[in-house]
Amino acid sequence: MKKILVIGAAGQIGSELVPFLRNIYGAQYVVATDLHDNVMPELKETGPFEVLDAMDGKAMYDLVKKYNIDTIFNLVAVLSAKGEANPQLSWKINMDCVFNALEISRQTRGAVFTPSSIGAFGPTTPPDHTPQDTVMRPTTIYGISKVAAELLGDYYYLKYGVDARGLRYPGIISNVTLPGGGTTDYAVEIYYEAIKNKNFMCNLSPGTYLDMMYMPDALNAAVQLMEADPGTLIHRNCFNVTAMSFDPEMIATAIRKHIPEFRIDYDVDPIKQAIANSWPNSMDDSAARKEWFWRAKYDLQTMTADMIEKLTVKLQK
Repeated sequence: MKKILVIGAAGQIGSELVPFLRNIYGAQYVVATDLHDNVMPELKETGPFEVLDAMDGKAMYDLVKKYNIDTIFNLVAVLSAKGEANPQLSWKINMDCVFNALEISRQTRGAVFTPSSIGAFGPTTPPDHTPQDTVMRPTTIYGISKVAAELLGDYYYLKYGVDARGLRYPGIISNVTLPGGGTTDYAVEIYYEAIKNKNFMCNLSPGTYLDMMYMPDALNAAVQLMEADPGTLIHRNCFNVTAMSFDPEMIATAIRKHIPEFRIDYDVDPIKQAIANSWPNSMDDSAARKEWFWRAKYDLQTMTADMIEKLTVKLQK
């Protein structure tokens, strides 16, 4: 990668991936874009920023040519729970953006990174140590669009030679940006509430296991995959990656090691619970480990310690 375009840069992943990429490749070589210019100042102050509707293929193409882009990070997505409120719009956004990124990269001989998700799996998928290659019959429009995007990426690679790659991310936990409508959001919100109020009302039931990952690992995984020797890749769209699997009681126990008085209560959201029940308890990421030497650095305990340390400082400002 030499010159990078990030679409959806103001989202949960993009707001941290942009500075991460700029630190690696140089600020002038990473162009951040989002639908509006009301974004974190860092996105505009530390490197090039452009307003872009990623559903407008011509506008995206013009930016690719303007900055001589060779790699697009497509981070635009309407997430699982939010997507169910307007499935028609969610499908259009999720699919138009990935299609535009792939089609432009076909024309420019560029590369594309598009994250997929545990949401691409469904209730008939093996729930424990979910294999890399398995049944994928999701029951949300978000999951359906992610499966379609995976297949489309493979198609553009096989048909046109586009260097399309991706990861099936688990829930991502960040101390910088709040999540935006996903089923795993509770695993971020719980830390804020633990520090502020010593109590959290969880919308998923105890015993609901889901794969999770700390943001530093998520960022490293994206770069490691895109830098991997293509000759080592058997899979491309998309690799299972994971770091930990836990339920709400486990994360509450980890928090009590730092905040002993913390209490968790439950008010289950039936929509989010149904979505979570359709997803794997844990994924097998051995293909990523074998093909490009993936290894997560954070587990539940080390992530919790870092989250509480960072958020305590953040919330005191």
